[in-house]
Amino acid sequence: MMLRLGSSPEDMREMSKDDIALSRLQLLIIMSKAYLKGYPLGVHRKQAIIENAEYLAKLDAETKPDAESRGEMDFDYVFHQRVQLLAVMAKTFAEGCPMGQFRLQALRDNLDFICEAITFDSKTYDMKFLKVA
Repeated sequence: MMLRLGSSPEDMREMSKDDIALSRLQLLIIMSKAYLKGYPLGVHRKQAIIENAEYLAKLDAETKPDAESRGEMDFDYVFHQRVQLLAVMAKTFAEGCPMGQFRLQALRDNLDFICEAITFDSKTYDMKFLKVA
């Protein structure tokens, strides 16, 4: 008898471009937070940071709305700009450029904004729509 763990085949679906981008963003966030806490940047971690940062920067450049179609500043535009900034900052520290106290604080603030934006808030009043009769 074989024990299967995970989703059943009928619940599975192909990974979309958004799934991959979100996974890469989460990995970049984790590695950036590890950098801020002083964990060493080995060769493989540096390479992973650079590759994920380049992927996200390229992806955001492709999906960036132009100024005329955007109209007023909306949350999606600001979020994409923050992700773009994180990609640049992560690539910078992975390549060994110096990070002073103000750059480190800017990195922390940017990470906090992005994490708050992608985190599901499980407060009771937010979960009412999930309850089924």
